[in-house]
Amino acid sequence: MGISALGTGSSILTQDLIDKLRSADETAQIQPIDLDIANEKDKKAEFNIIDANMTNLVDAINELKTPALFDERSTTVTGSSVEISADANSDVQDFTLDVKNLATKEITESASFGSNDDKIATDDGSMTLSVGGQDFTIDYTADMTLTDLKNAINDEAGEAVTASIIKVGDDDYKLFFTAKETGDLNSDNNDDDTDDDLDISIVDNDGNLSDDGGDTAGGTNLTDGMELVQSGVDATFTYNGGDEIRRSSNNIDDLIVGYDITLKSTGKSEIKVQRDTETILGKINSFVEKYNSAMSELQRATKSSTDSNERGIFSGESTLTGMQRSIRGMMDTAGGGVATLYEFGFDIDKDGKLTFDKDAFTTKLDENAKNVETFFSGGDYVNSDDSTTAIDGAFSDLFTLVDDYTGYNKGLDQFEDYISNQLSSLEEKKIDVTEKLDAKYGIMQKQFAAYDAMIAKLNNSSSMFQQMMDASKNDD
Repeated sequence: MGISALGTGSSILTQDLIDKLRSADETAQIQPIDLDIANEKDKKAEFNIIDANMTNLVDAINELKTPALFDERSTTVTGSSVEISADANSDVQDFTLDVKNLATKEITESASFGSNDDKIATDDGSMTLSVGGQDFTIDYTADMTLTDLKNAINDEAGEAVTASIIKVGDDDYKLFFTAKETGDLNSDNNDDDTDDDLDISIVDNDGNLSDDGGDTAGGTNLTDGMELVQSGVDATFTYNGGDEIRRSSNNIDDLIVGYDITLKSTGKSEIKVQRDTETILGKINSFVEKYNSAMSELQRATKSSTDSNERGIFSGESTLTGMQRSIRGMMDTAGGGVATLYEFGFDIDKDGKLTFDKDAFTTKLDENAKNVETFFSGGDYVNSDDSTTAIDGAFSDLFTLVDDYTGYNKGLDQFEDYISNQLSSLEEKKIDVTEKLDAKYGIMQKQFAAYDAMIAKLNNSSSMFQQMMDASKNDD
């Protein structure tokens, strides 16, 4: 702001006077708008809290209205011989698994070579590597080393076997073959094949293999010299003490539909597969927490009181007070008339706080889990006289109600738009009033300047006249 010269001529029409007049106008015209803007911003901040609470509540309700909630399974294993997981909606049951032996991979080894760089053949040719009846042709050359052969086997037959060179001792290298799969590679899981015949073997098709890097063809290090290190055997176990069951793998997913079982060691284990009650209780407790948080915030924000310090910022707002009353009322009526939430462990005290008795709920779940699921999610509810009543479900009812407020472009979105529009309108009004005051006091400043110049001119003329009068008196 530049230095004002107003008042130079009159000492009355000063910039300070204009500033005081403007301040009075701003107090009368702009300050009330600023207070209204601050109030709307407070409303917007409080609305954001309410909106977040309501979003959390509708999400918690949605978790309880889905029938899939009751399909989840938990497993308990007593013993260390098995691990198990159960898919949703799989059988609920108790059973035992007695593991007799684990499935193992066949491991065979060649006879000894003096070095991993030993030549394995005297001339070009091929060999047939058999792995459980699956044949692979491996070409070899007169220059192929033991390392080259290992790489060729892994490239050609890697889907069925892994070849590795092991240094057993000084000048003692052996080629080990480890089957990729566990179990008896030649077994069909229906016989008692427990012999020690090699399931991994090599046949020299051209007779050019050599012994220990020697120059003589017909070597047997990789053929007749192969020895069994570990048999590949099937896992055997019993279910509930019944007939022995065989599987080629320790990972079993075809014994009972939906169960994934891993055999860990020999021995007996007791398994319980049951409804995942802890997950259900956790989601109910989450709903109770979100309900209390949302209703408490609504109660605080809409509270009516003659005391402005106690009165809620949304006191009298019909959208929010109506939502609060509707949700509270639905807690009494949800469920299609066949039962109430209070019969399933829920309760609301005189202050409106929701509580949950997990023992009462668990008792209901144990008595008739299907009816509990139906009451929550909808379906045919079986009455005490064995008749059925089709209901939407208590939490489906709640979800429909709350979603009417929280859904896209519904109650709360519209209320938020109303607050935003009010705030925008006030901000535009402030700009308009400010511009009018700017214009008013811009004109006033020019008028004051003109009046001040006129007064200064008159003052100068008066001063000159007075000087002339004084001079005339001195002449006399």
